[in-house]
Amino acid sequence: MKIGNINKTIRSTKRLTNIIKVFTKFGFREVIEDLGLDRFYGGKKEHDKVTDYQQNNVSTRPVRMRQVLEELGPTYIKLGQILATRPDLIPPEWANEFKELQNNISPVPFSDIEEVLIQEFPGRLHQLFTSIDKAPLAAASMAQVHRARLADGTDVVIKVLRPGNRKLVEEDITLLEWLAQFVEDYFSNLGYSPVAVAAEFSREITKEMNFLLEAQSTIKLRRLFEDDPNISFPKVFREASTRNVLTLEEIKGRPLSSVDPKSLLPGERRRIVAHGTDAVFTQCLRHGFFHADPHPGNIFLLPGQKLCFIDCGMTGRLDKKTAEQLIDLVAAIIQVDIDKLCRVVVELTDVDPAVTDRRDFRSDLQAMASTFQDADLKQLDITRLLSDFFGMLQRYHIICPSDLIMLTKALTTIEGVSEHFDPSFNVLEHVEPQIREVVSNRYGFSAIRDRVQKSANGYLELLENLPVDIQRILDQIRQKRLTLNLEMKRIEHLADKMDYASRLMGISMIISALIVGSSILILADSLAKKPGFLGIVGVIGLAGAGIYSVGFVASFLMPKKKSD
Repeated sequence: MKIGNINKTIRSTKRLTNIIKVFTKFGFREVIEDLGLDRFYGGKKEHDKVTDYQQNNVSTRPVRMRQVLEELGPTYIKLGQILATRPDLIPPEWANEFKELQNNISPVPFSDIEEVLIQEFPGRLHQLFTSIDKAPLAAASMAQVHRARLADGTDVVIKVLRPGNRKLVEEDITLLEWLAQFVEDYFSNLGYSPVAVAAEFSREITKEMNFLLEAQSTIKLRRLFEDDPNISFPKVFREASTRNVLTLEEIKGRPLSSVDPKSLLPGERRRIVAHGTDAVFTQCLRHGFFHADPHPGNIFLLPGQKLCFIDCGMTGRLDKKTAEQLIDLVAAIIQVDIDKLCRVVVELTDVDPAVTDRRDFRSDLQAMASTFQDADLKQLDITRLLSDFFGMLQRYHIICPSDLIMLTKALTTIEGVSEHFDPSFNVLEHVEPQIREVVSNRYGFSAIRDRVQKSANGYLELLENLPVDIQRILDQIRQKRLTLNLEMKRIEHLADKMDYASRLMGISMIISALIVGSSILILADSLAKKPGFLGIVGVIGLAGAGIYSVGFVASFLMPKKKSD
Protein backbone atom coordinates (compact mmCIF):
# COMPACT_ATOMS: atom_id res chain seq x y z
CA MET A 1 0.00 0.00 0.00
CA LYS A 2 1.26 3.48 -0.85
CA ILE A 3 2.17 5.89 1.95
CA GLY A 4 -0.35 8.40 0.56
CA ASN A 5 -3.16 5.86 0.85
CA ILE A 6 -2.14 5.02 4.43
CA ASN A 7 -2.17 8.70 5.39
CA LYS A 8 -5.54 9.17 3.72
CA THR A 9 -6.96 6.18 5.58
CA ILE A 10 -5.62 7.52 8.90
CA ARG A 11 -7.15 10.95 8.23
CA SER A 12 -10.48 9.37 7.29
CA THR A 13 -10.46 7.30 10.48
CA LYS A 14 -9.73 10.40 12.58
CA ARG A 15 -12.51 12.31 10.81
CA LEU A 16 -14.95 9.43 11.32
CA THR A 17 -14.06 9.36 15.01
CA ASN A 18 -14.70 13.09 15.24
CA ILE A 19 -18.07 12.72 13.47
CA ILE A 20 -19.11 9.96 15.88
CA LYS A 21 -18.08 12.18 18.83
CA VAL A 22 -20.26 15.02 17.55
CA PHE A 23 -23.24 12.71 16.96
CA THR A 24 -22.95 11.25 20.45
CA LYS A 25 -22.50 14.73 21.93
CA PHE A 26 -25.90 15.80 20.57
CA GLY A 27 -27.74 12.68 21.67
CA PHE A 28 -27.55 10.41 18.62
CA ARG A 29 -25.55 7.60 20.19
CA GLU A 30 -28.36 5.12 19.52
CA VAL A 31 -28.01 5.81 15.80
CA ILE A 32 -24.28 5.12 15.97
CA GLU A 33 -24.91 1.87 17.85
CA ASP A 34 -27.68 0.78 15.47
CA LEU A 35 -25.32 1.27 12.54
CA GLY A 36 -22.55 -0.64 14.29
CA LEU A 37 -20.20 2.35 14.08
CA ASP A 38 -19.60 2.47 17.84
CA ARG A 39 -16.64 0.14 17.39
CA PHE A 40 -14.76 3.07 15.83
CA TYR A 41 -15.19 5.05 19.02
CA GLY A 42 -15.80 3.65 22.44
CA GLY A 43 -15.97 5.72 25.54
CA LYS A 44 -17.87 5.00 28.73
CA LYS A 45 -17.44 8.51 30.04
CA GLU A 46 -18.63 9.98 26.78
CA HIS A 47 -21.70 7.74 26.94
CA ASP A 48 -22.52 9.10 30.40
CA LYS A 49 -22.14 12.67 29.13
CA VAL A 50 -24.51 11.92 26.26
CA THR A 51 -27.08 10.49 28.62
CA ASP A 52 -26.89 13.68 30.69
CA TYR A 53 -27.18 15.75 27.53
CA GLN A 54 -30.35 13.91 26.46
CA GLN A 55 -31.87 14.30 29.91
CA ASN A 56 -31.12 18.03 30.17
CA ASN A 57 -31.80 18.99 26.55
CA VAL A 58 -35.38 19.43 25.32
CA SER A 59 -34.49 20.19 21.69
CA THR A 60 -36.18 18.09 19.03
CA ARG A 61 -34.24 15.66 16.88
CA PRO A 62 -34.28 17.96 13.80
CA VAL A 63 -32.88 20.83 15.88
CA ARG A 64 -30.13 18.63 17.31
CA MET A 65 -29.27 17.34 13.84
CA ARG A 66 -28.94 20.93 12.59
CA GLN A 67 -26.54 21.57 15.47
CA VAL A 68 -24.57 18.47 14.46
CA LEU A 69 -24.20 19.73 10.89
CA GLU A 70 -23.13 23.19 12.05
CA GLU A 71 -20.44 21.76 14.31
CA LEU A 72 -19.08 19.40 11.64
CA GLY A 73 -18.22 22.27 9.33
CA PRO A 74 -18.62 23.44 5.72
CA THR A 75 -19.27 20.09 4.02
CA TYR A 76 -22.09 19.16 6.37
CA ILE A 77 -23.54 22.68 6.46
CA LYS A 78 -23.76 22.55 2.67
CA LEU A 79 -25.24 19.02 2.87
CA GLY A 80 -27.96 20.33 5.20
CA GLN A 81 -28.65 23.32 2.96
CA ILE A 82 -29.08 21.03 -0.05
CA LEU A 83 -31.26 18.58 1.91
CA ALA A 84 -33.42 21.56 2.96
CA THR A 85 -34.40 21.82 -0.71
CA ARG A 86 -35.20 18.08 -0.97
CA PRO A 87 -38.44 17.39 0.96
CA ASP A 88 -38.79 14.30 -1.22
CA LEU A 89 -35.82 12.77 0.64
CA ILE A 90 -36.31 13.91 4.24
CA PRO A 91 -39.41 14.70 6.35
CA PRO A 92 -40.77 18.28 5.99
CA GLU A 93 -39.98 19.19 9.62
CA TRP A 94 -36.31 18.26 9.06
CA ALA A 95 -36.19 20.21 5.78
CA ASN A 96 -37.66 23.29 7.49
CA GLU A 97 -35.14 23.08 10.32
CA PHE A 98 -32.20 22.70 7.93
CA LYS A 99 -33.23 25.98 6.30
CA GLU A 100 -32.02 27.65 9.52
CA LEU A 101 -28.45 26.47 9.02
CA GLN A 102 -26.14 29.42 9.59
CA ASN A 103 -23.70 30.12 6.79
CA ASN A 104 -22.09 33.18 8.40
CA ILE A 105 -19.07 32.19 10.46
CA SER A 106 -15.93 33.82 11.79
CA PRO A 107 -13.60 35.06 9.01
CA VAL A 108 -10.12 33.66 8.54
CA PRO A 109 -7.15 36.08 8.84
CA PHE A 110 -6.37 38.09 5.71
CA SER A 111 -2.85 36.62 5.67
CA ASP A 112 -4.39 33.21 4.87
CA ILE A 113 -6.54 34.73 2.11
CA GLU A 114 -3.52 36.57 0.70
CA GLU A 115 -1.57 33.30 0.59
CA VAL A 116 -4.33 31.73 -1.53
CA LEU A 117 -4.30 34.75 -3.88
CA ILE A 118 -0.52 34.56 -4.29
CA GLN A 119 -0.79 30.85 -5.17
CA GLU A 120 -3.59 31.50 -7.66
CA PHE A 121 -1.88 34.49 -9.35
CA PRO A 122 1.87 33.76 -9.02
CA GLY A 123 3.94 36.81 -9.86
CA ARG A 124 0.99 38.89 -11.07
CA LEU A 125 -1.19 39.52 -8.03
CA HIS A 126 -0.11 43.15 -7.73
CA GLN A 127 -0.37 43.58 -11.49
CA LEU A 128 -4.07 42.60 -11.32
CA PHE A 129 -5.07 44.40 -8.11
CA THR A 130 -3.84 47.75 -6.86
CA SER A 131 -5.54 47.25 -3.49
CA ILE A 132 -7.44 44.59 -1.54
CA ASP A 133 -9.39 45.37 1.62
CA LYS A 134 -8.14 43.30 4.53
CA ALA A 135 -11.52 43.42 6.27
CA PRO A 136 -13.88 40.85 4.69
CA LEU A 137 -17.13 42.02 3.16
CA ALA A 138 -18.72 38.65 4.00
CA ALA A 139 -17.57 35.34 5.43
CA ALA A 140 -19.39 32.07 4.80
CA SER A 141 -18.59 28.42 5.43
CA MET A 142 -17.17 27.85 1.93
CA ALA A 143 -15.71 31.21 0.88
CA GLN A 144 -14.77 34.71 1.99
CA VAL A 145 -15.44 37.95 0.09
CA HIS A 146 -13.20 41.05 0.01
CA ARG A 147 -13.46 44.37 -1.76
CA ALA A 148 -10.62 45.15 -4.19
CA ARG A 149 -9.62 47.45 -7.04
CA LEU A 150 -8.25 46.35 -10.39
CA ALA A 151 -5.26 47.96 -12.08
CA ASP A 152 -7.59 49.98 -14.34
CA GLY A 153 -9.39 51.45 -11.31
CA THR A 154 -12.49 49.23 -11.46
CA ASP A 155 -14.02 48.44 -8.07
CA VAL A 156 -14.56 44.71 -7.71
CA VAL A 157 -15.22 42.02 -5.12
CA ILE A 158 -13.17 38.84 -4.95
CA LYS A 159 -14.65 35.60 -3.67
CA VAL A 160 -11.93 33.33 -2.28
CA LEU A 161 -12.32 29.69 -1.28
CA ARG A 162 -11.34 29.40 2.37
CA PRO A 163 -7.90 27.79 2.85
CA GLY A 164 -8.05 24.06 3.53
CA ASN A 165 -11.72 23.79 2.54
CA ARG A 166 -11.13 21.91 -0.69
CA LYS A 167 -9.02 19.23 0.98
CA LEU A 168 -11.45 18.91 3.89
CA VAL A 169 -14.49 18.70 1.60
CA GLU A 170 -12.86 16.09 -0.64
CA GLU A 171 -12.03 13.94 2.40
CA ASP A 172 -15.54 14.41 3.77
CA ILE A 173 -17.10 13.45 0.43
CA THR A 174 -15.06 10.22 0.34
CA LEU A 175 -16.19 9.44 3.88
CA LEU A 176 -19.81 10.33 3.11
CA GLU A 177 -19.86 8.02 0.09
CA TRP A 178 -18.50 5.19 2.27
CA LEU A 179 -21.10 5.89 4.97
CA ALA A 180 -23.85 6.03 2.34
CA GLN A 181 -22.83 2.61 1.02
CA PHE A 182 -22.68 1.31 4.61
CA VAL A 183 -26.20 2.58 5.37
CA GLU A 184 -27.61 1.27 2.08
CA ASP A 185 -26.21 -2.20 2.79
CA TYR A 186 -27.56 -2.08 6.37
CA PHE A 187 -31.07 -0.76 5.69
CA SER A 188 -33.15 -2.09 2.80
CA ASN A 189 -36.43 -0.16 3.19
CA LEU A 190 -35.38 3.50 3.20
CA GLY A 191 -37.37 4.24 0.05
CA TYR A 192 -34.39 5.95 -1.59
CA SER A 193 -30.76 5.23 -2.29
CA PRO A 194 -28.29 6.87 0.13
CA VAL A 195 -25.56 6.15 -2.43
CA ALA A 196 -27.46 8.10 -5.11
CA VAL A 197 -28.05 10.99 -2.68
CA ALA A 198 -24.34 11.06 -1.76
CA ALA A 199 -23.39 11.05 -5.44
CA GLU A 200 -25.77 13.94 -6.16
CA PHE A 201 -24.41 15.89 -3.20
CA SER A 202 -20.86 15.20 -4.35
CA ARG A 203 -21.65 16.60 -7.81
CA GLU A 204 -23.36 19.69 -6.38
CA ILE A 205 -20.70 20.65 -3.83
CA THR A 206 -17.89 19.93 -6.29
CA LYS A 207 -19.61 22.24 -8.77
CA GLU A 208 -20.00 24.98 -6.16
CA MET A 209 -16.32 24.76 -5.20
CA ASN A 210 -15.30 25.39 -8.80
CA PHE A 211 -15.67 29.17 -9.18
CA LEU A 212 -15.01 28.91 -12.93
CA LEU A 213 -18.39 27.15 -13.25
CA GLU A 214 -20.04 29.92 -11.25
CA ALA A 215 -18.34 32.42 -13.55
CA GLN A 216 -19.77 30.64 -16.60
CA SER A 217 -23.28 30.63 -15.10
CA THR A 218 -23.05 34.33 -14.25
CA ILE A 219 -21.83 35.19 -17.76
CA LYS A 220 -24.65 33.18 -19.34
CA LEU A 221 -27.38 34.77 -17.21
CA ARG A 222 -25.90 38.23 -17.79
CA ARG A 223 -26.01 37.62 -21.56
CA LEU A 224 -29.62 36.37 -21.44
CA PHE A 225 -30.73 39.58 -19.68
CA GLU A 226 -28.38 42.10 -21.32
CA ASP A 227 -31.31 43.80 -23.09
CA ASP A 228 -33.56 43.85 -20.02
CA PRO A 229 -33.61 47.34 -18.45
CA ASN A 230 -34.87 46.01 -15.12
CA ILE A 231 -32.67 42.95 -14.46
CA SER A 232 -28.90 42.57 -14.44
CA PHE A 233 -26.11 40.23 -13.32
CA PRO A 234 -22.58 41.25 -12.26
CA LYS A 235 -19.77 41.39 -14.78
CA VAL A 236 -17.17 38.64 -14.46
CA PHE A 237 -13.47 39.41 -14.85
CA ARG A 238 -12.14 36.16 -16.28
CA GLU A 239 -8.49 37.25 -16.24
CA ALA A 240 -8.73 37.64 -12.46
CA SER A 241 -10.71 34.44 -11.82
CA THR A 242 -9.57 30.87 -11.20
CA ARG A 243 -11.03 27.69 -9.75
CA ASN A 244 -10.51 29.09 -6.23
CA VAL A 245 -11.02 32.82 -6.85
CA LEU A 246 -13.90 34.65 -8.53
CA THR A 247 -13.67 38.35 -9.34
CA LEU A 248 -16.89 40.26 -10.03
CA GLU A 249 -17.81 43.88 -10.42
CA GLU A 250 -18.90 45.48 -7.16
CA ILE A 251 -22.65 46.11 -7.14
CA LYS A 252 -23.42 49.61 -5.91
CA GLY A 253 -26.72 48.88 -4.27
CA ARG A 254 -28.43 47.39 -1.26
CA PRO A 255 -29.38 43.74 -0.77
CA LEU A 256 -33.16 43.32 -0.48
CA SER A 257 -32.58 41.66 2.90
CA SER A 258 -31.51 45.07 4.26
CA VAL A 259 -34.39 47.04 2.69
CA ASP A 260 -37.38 47.91 4.86
CA PRO A 261 -40.54 47.70 2.71
CA LYS A 262 -42.09 50.51 4.78
CA SER A 263 -39.37 52.88 3.55
CA LEU A 264 -40.60 52.47 -0.03
CA LEU A 265 -43.63 53.87 -1.81
CA PRO A 266 -46.36 51.38 -2.82
CA GLY A 267 -45.47 51.82 -6.49
CA GLU A 268 -41.79 51.14 -5.78
CA ARG A 269 -42.58 47.97 -3.84
CA ARG A 270 -44.80 46.70 -6.66
CA ARG A 271 -42.13 47.36 -9.29
CA ILE A 272 -39.51 45.50 -7.21
CA VAL A 273 -41.78 42.48 -6.85
CA ALA A 274 -42.81 42.57 -10.52
CA HIS A 275 -39.21 42.74 -11.74
CA GLY A 276 -38.07 39.91 -9.47
CA THR A 277 -41.02 37.71 -10.47
CA ASP A 278 -40.48 38.41 -14.18
CA ALA A 279 -36.79 37.54 -13.86
CA VAL A 280 -37.30 34.15 -12.18
CA PHE A 281 -40.20 33.02 -14.39
CA THR A 282 -38.41 34.17 -17.54
CA GLN A 283 -35.35 32.14 -16.53
CA CYS A 284 -37.45 29.06 -15.82
CA LEU A 285 -40.04 29.15 -18.62
CA ARG A 286 -38.21 30.77 -21.53
CA HIS A 287 -34.51 30.12 -21.05
CA GLY A 288 -34.61 26.82 -19.13
CA PHE A 289 -31.64 27.99 -17.05
CA PHE A 290 -32.33 29.64 -13.72
CA HIS A 291 -30.82 31.02 -10.53
CA ALA A 292 -31.87 28.39 -7.98
CA ASP A 293 -31.41 30.50 -4.84
CA PRO A 294 -32.99 33.96 -5.40
CA HIS A 295 -33.35 34.86 -1.72
CA PRO A 296 -33.28 38.55 -0.62
CA GLY A 297 -29.58 38.41 0.27
CA ASN A 298 -28.75 37.45 -3.33
CA ILE A 299 -30.78 40.27 -4.93
CA PHE A 300 -29.49 43.85 -4.89
CA LEU A 301 -31.74 46.88 -5.29
CA LEU A 302 -30.36 49.48 -7.72
CA PRO A 303 -31.69 52.96 -8.59
CA GLY A 304 -35.02 52.94 -10.40
CA GLN A 305 -36.04 49.64 -8.70
CA LYS A 306 -33.69 47.74 -11.00
CA LEU A 307 -32.57 44.38 -9.57
CA CYS A 308 -29.20 42.65 -9.76
CA PHE A 309 -28.88 38.94 -8.94
CA ILE A 310 -25.60 37.72 -7.43
CA ASP A 311 -24.16 34.37 -6.23
CA CYS A 312 -24.96 32.18 -9.24
CA GLY A 313 -23.22 29.11 -7.82
CA MET A 314 -26.50 27.21 -7.49
CA THR A 315 -28.33 27.02 -10.80
CA GLY A 316 -30.86 24.65 -12.34
CA ARG A 317 -31.76 23.56 -15.85
CA LEU A 318 -35.18 22.83 -17.26
CA ASP A 319 -35.07 21.19 -20.67
CA LYS A 320 -37.93 21.55 -23.12
CA LYS A 321 -39.27 18.04 -22.54
CA THR A 322 -39.37 18.47 -18.75
CA ALA A 323 -41.06 21.86 -19.12
CA GLU A 324 -43.73 20.23 -21.31
CA GLN A 325 -44.21 17.47 -18.74
CA LEU A 326 -44.72 20.10 -16.04
CA ILE A 327 -47.37 21.76 -18.18
CA ASP A 328 -49.04 18.38 -18.62
CA LEU A 329 -48.83 17.91 -14.84
CA VAL A 330 -50.58 21.22 -14.09
CA ALA A 331 -53.21 20.58 -16.76
CA ALA A 332 -53.89 17.04 -15.48
CA ILE A 333 -54.26 18.24 -11.89
CA ILE A 334 -56.69 21.01 -12.85
CA GLN A 335 -58.71 18.53 -14.94
CA VAL A 336 -58.35 15.76 -12.29
CA ASP A 337 -57.18 13.41 -15.02
CA ILE A 338 -55.68 10.62 -12.90
CA ASP A 339 -54.52 8.47 -15.83
CA LYS A 340 -52.65 11.39 -17.34
CA LEU A 341 -51.21 12.28 -13.93
CA CYS A 342 -49.86 8.75 -13.52
CA ARG A 343 -48.22 8.91 -16.96
CA VAL A 344 -46.57 12.22 -16.04
CA VAL A 345 -45.30 10.76 -12.76
CA VAL A 346 -43.71 7.84 -14.62
CA GLU A 347 -42.12 10.18 -17.19
CA LEU A 348 -40.82 12.64 -14.61
CA THR A 349 -39.46 10.20 -12.03
CA ASP A 350 -38.83 6.88 -13.85
CA VAL A 351 -40.80 5.13 -11.10
CA ASP A 352 -42.02 1.56 -11.58
CA PRO A 353 -45.47 1.83 -13.25
CA ALA A 354 -46.70 -0.81 -10.80
CA VAL A 355 -46.56 1.87 -8.08
CA THR A 356 -48.79 4.27 -10.01
CA ASP A 357 -51.28 1.45 -10.62
CA ARG A 358 -51.81 0.94 -6.91
CA ARG A 359 -55.26 1.86 -5.65
CA ASP A 360 -53.98 3.89 -2.66
CA PHE A 361 -51.61 5.90 -4.88
CA ARG A 362 -54.36 6.79 -7.36
CA SER A 363 -56.70 7.61 -4.47
CA ASP A 364 -54.14 10.05 -3.00
CA LEU A 365 -53.64 11.64 -6.42
CA GLN A 366 -57.39 12.07 -6.72
CA ALA A 367 -57.61 13.72 -3.30
CA MET A 368 -54.71 16.08 -4.03
CA ALA A 369 -55.98 17.06 -7.49
CA SER A 370 -59.49 17.71 -6.18
CA THR A 371 -58.22 20.68 -4.15
CA PHE A 372 -57.14 22.39 -7.38
CA GLN A 373 -60.04 21.25 -9.57
CA ASP A 374 -61.35 23.83 -12.08
CA ALA A 375 -59.01 26.51 -10.65
CA ASP A 376 -58.55 29.71 -12.63
CA LEU A 377 -54.97 30.10 -13.84
CA LYS A 378 -54.82 33.58 -12.31
CA GLN A 379 -55.68 32.23 -8.86
CA LEU A 380 -53.80 28.93 -9.08
CA ASP A 381 -51.03 28.57 -6.51
CA ILE A 382 -48.44 26.72 -8.60
CA THR A 383 -45.87 26.65 -5.80
CA ARG A 384 -48.33 24.97 -3.44
CA LEU A 385 -49.45 22.65 -6.22
CA LEU A 386 -45.88 21.49 -6.91
CA SER A 387 -45.06 21.26 -3.20
CA ASP A 388 -48.15 19.13 -2.51
CA PHE A 389 -47.39 16.96 -5.51
CA PHE A 390 -43.75 16.34 -4.53
CA GLY A 391 -44.79 15.85 -0.92
CA MET A 392 -47.19 13.10 -1.97
CA LEU A 393 -44.46 11.42 -4.02
CA GLN A 394 -42.19 11.53 -0.98
CA ARG A 395 -44.73 9.53 1.03
CA TYR A 396 -44.41 6.80 -1.59
CA HIS A 397 -40.59 7.04 -1.57
CA ILE A 398 -40.49 8.31 -5.15
CA ILE A 399 -37.39 10.40 -5.83
CA CYS A 400 -37.90 13.51 -7.95
CA PRO A 401 -35.28 14.97 -10.31
CA SER A 402 -33.14 17.50 -8.44
CA ASP A 403 -33.71 20.27 -10.99
CA LEU A 404 -37.48 20.07 -10.43
CA ILE A 405 -36.95 20.45 -6.70
CA MET A 406 -34.65 23.41 -7.43
CA LEU A 407 -37.37 24.91 -9.63
CA THR A 408 -39.89 24.63 -6.80
CA LYS A 409 -37.35 26.16 -4.41
CA ALA A 410 -36.73 29.10 -6.75
CA LEU A 411 -40.46 29.75 -7.22
CA THR A 412 -41.12 29.42 -3.48
CA THR A 413 -38.27 31.81 -2.65
CA ILE A 414 -39.37 34.53 -5.06
CA GLU A 415 -42.96 34.17 -3.84
CA GLY A 416 -41.67 34.76 -0.31
CA VAL A 417 -39.90 37.92 -1.50
CA SER A 418 -43.13 39.09 -3.14
CA GLU A 419 -45.18 38.44 -0.04
CA HIS A 420 -42.65 40.33 2.12
CA PHE A 421 -42.62 43.48 -0.04
CA ASP A 422 -46.19 43.50 -1.37
CA PRO A 423 -48.61 40.92 0.12
CA SER A 424 -51.35 42.06 -2.30
CA PHE A 425 -49.24 41.17 -5.37
CA ASN A 426 -50.63 38.19 -7.31
CA VAL A 427 -47.65 36.37 -8.77
CA LEU A 428 -49.63 34.03 -11.02
CA GLU A 429 -51.81 36.78 -12.40
CA HIS A 430 -48.68 38.78 -13.24
CA VAL A 431 -46.92 35.94 -15.08
CA GLU A 432 -50.08 34.53 -16.71
CA PRO A 433 -49.05 35.83 -20.17
CA GLN A 434 -45.75 33.92 -19.94
CA ILE A 435 -47.50 30.73 -18.84
CA ARG A 436 -50.12 31.03 -21.59
CA GLU A 437 -47.34 31.51 -24.12
CA VAL A 438 -45.66 28.29 -22.98
CA VAL A 439 -49.02 26.44 -23.02
CA SER A 440 -49.70 27.79 -26.50
CA ASN A 441 -46.30 26.60 -27.66
CA ARG A 442 -47.18 23.17 -26.26
CA TYR A 443 -50.76 22.81 -27.52
CA GLY A 444 -51.02 25.39 -30.30
CA PHE A 445 -51.62 24.44 -33.93
CA SER A 446 -48.04 25.20 -34.97
CA ALA A 447 -46.66 23.11 -32.07
CA ILE A 448 -48.88 20.14 -32.96
CA ARG A 449 -47.92 20.51 -36.62
CA ASP A 450 -44.23 20.50 -35.73
CA ARG A 451 -44.61 17.39 -33.56
CA VAL A 452 -46.56 15.57 -36.31
CA GLN A 453 -43.93 16.56 -38.86
CA LYS A 454 -41.12 15.40 -36.57
CA SER A 455 -42.85 12.05 -35.96
CA ALA A 456 -43.52 11.60 -39.68
CA ASN A 457 -39.86 12.24 -40.47
CA GLY A 458 -38.87 9.66 -37.87
CA TYR A 459 -41.19 7.01 -39.34
CA LEU A 460 -39.99 7.78 -42.89
CA GLU A 461 -36.37 7.39 -41.75
CA LEU A 462 -37.29 4.09 -40.09
CA LEU A 463 -38.94 2.83 -43.29
CA GLU A 464 -35.98 4.01 -45.34
CA ASN A 465 -33.52 2.04 -43.19
CA LEU A 466 -35.77 -1.04 -42.78
CA PRO A 467 -34.63 -2.92 -45.96
CA VAL A 468 -30.97 -2.48 -44.99
CA ASP A 469 -31.63 -3.71 -41.43
CA ILE A 470 -33.59 -6.75 -42.69
CA GLN A 471 -30.82 -7.59 -45.18
CA ARG A 472 -28.23 -7.41 -42.37
CA ILE A 473 -30.27 -9.82 -40.21
CA LEU A 474 -30.71 -12.26 -43.13
CA ASP A 475 -26.97 -12.18 -43.86
CA GLN A 476 -26.22 -13.05 -40.23
CA ILE A 477 -28.72 -15.94 -40.36
CA ARG A 478 -27.10 -17.33 -43.54
CA GLN A 479 -23.65 -17.13 -41.98
CA LYS A 480 -24.95 -18.61 -38.70
CA ARG A 481 -23.73 -15.54 -36.82
CA LEU A 482 -27.07 -14.33 -35.48
CA THR A 483 -27.00 -14.10 -31.70
CA LEU A 484 -29.83 -13.37 -29.31
CA ASN A 485 -28.99 -11.76 -25.98
CA LEU A 486 -31.58 -12.17 -23.24
CA GLU A 487 -31.29 -10.44 -19.89
CA MET A 488 -32.94 -12.53 -17.20
CA LYS A 489 -33.60 -10.53 -14.06
CA ARG A 490 -32.48 -12.04 -10.73
CA ILE A 491 -31.17 -15.20 -12.47
CA GLU A 492 -28.49 -15.44 -9.78
CA HIS A 493 -31.24 -16.05 -7.20
CA LEU A 494 -32.61 -18.91 -9.32
CA ALA A 495 -29.14 -20.46 -9.45
CA ASP A 496 -28.82 -20.15 -5.67
CA LYS A 497 -32.21 -21.81 -5.16
CA MET A 498 -31.29 -24.70 -7.47
CA ASP A 499 -27.97 -25.16 -5.66
CA TYR A 500 -29.78 -25.11 -2.29
CA ALA A 501 -32.35 -27.64 -3.51
CA SER A 502 -29.65 -30.00 -4.81
CA ARG A 503 -27.86 -29.82 -1.44
CA LEU A 504 -31.07 -30.71 0.41
CA MET A 505 -31.70 -33.60 -1.93
CA GLY A 506 -28.17 -34.92 -1.41
CA ILE A 507 -28.50 -34.72 2.40
CA SER A 508 -31.89 -36.47 2.23
CA MET A 509 -30.45 -39.31 0.15
CA ILE A 510 -27.53 -39.72 2.60
CA ILE A 511 -29.93 -39.93 5.58
CA SER A 512 -32.18 -42.39 3.74
CA ALA A 513 -29.19 -44.56 2.77
CA LEU A 514 -27.95 -44.60 6.36
CA ILE A 515 -31.36 -45.63 7.69
CA VAL A 516 -31.89 -48.37 5.09
CA GLY A 517 -28.30 -49.68 5.30
CA SER A 518 -28.25 -49.67 9.09
CA SER A 519 -31.61 -51.46 9.25
CA ILE A 520 -30.32 -54.19 6.91
CA LEU A 521 -27.18 -54.65 9.05
CA ILE A 522 -29.22 -54.89 12.28
CA LEU A 523 -31.63 -57.37 10.65
CA ALA A 524 -28.74 -59.48 9.32
CA ASP A 525 -27.10 -59.47 12.74
CA SER A 526 -30.30 -60.61 14.42
CA LEU A 527 -30.56 -63.57 11.99
CA ALA A 528 -26.95 -64.62 12.57
CA LYS A 529 -26.14 -67.36 15.04
CA LYS A 530 -23.70 -65.10 16.88
CA PRO A 531 -24.94 -61.50 16.91
CA GLY A 532 -22.24 -58.86 17.37
CA PHE A 533 -20.22 -56.69 14.98
CA LEU A 534 -22.85 -56.08 12.25
CA GLY A 535 -25.43 -54.97 14.81
CA ILE A 536 -23.03 -52.48 16.37
CA VAL A 537 -22.29 -50.96 12.95
CA GLY A 538 -26.02 -50.77 12.24
CA VAL A 539 -26.74 -48.96 15.52
CA ILE A 540 -23.93 -46.48 14.81
CA GLY A 541 -25.40 -45.87 11.36
CA LEU A 542 -28.87 -45.21 12.78
CA ALA A 543 -27.37 -42.83 15.36
CA GLY A 544 -25.59 -40.95 12.57
CA ALA A 545 -28.85 -40.79 10.58
CA GLY A 546 -30.59 -39.38 13.67
CA ILE A 547 -27.95 -36.68 14.14
CA TYR A 548 -28.13 -35.79 10.46
CA SER A 549 -31.93 -35.58 10.68
CA VAL A 550 -31.85 -33.26 13.71
CA GLY A 551 -29.40 -30.94 11.94
CA PHE A 552 -31.51 -31.10 8.79
CA VAL A 553 -34.67 -30.00 10.67
CA ALA A 554 -32.78 -27.33 12.65
CA SER A 555 -31.53 -25.76 9.41
CA PHE A 556 -35.16 -25.02 8.49
CA LEU A 557 -36.11 -23.66 11.91
CA MET A 558 -33.15 -21.31 12.37
CA PRO A 559 -33.69 -17.72 11.00
CA LYS A 560 -31.80 -16.92 7.82
CA LYS A 561 -30.27 -13.60 6.80
CA LYS A 562 -32.15 -12.09 3.92
CA SER A 563 -30.08 -11.08 0.96
CA ASP A 564 -31.02 -8.61 -1.75
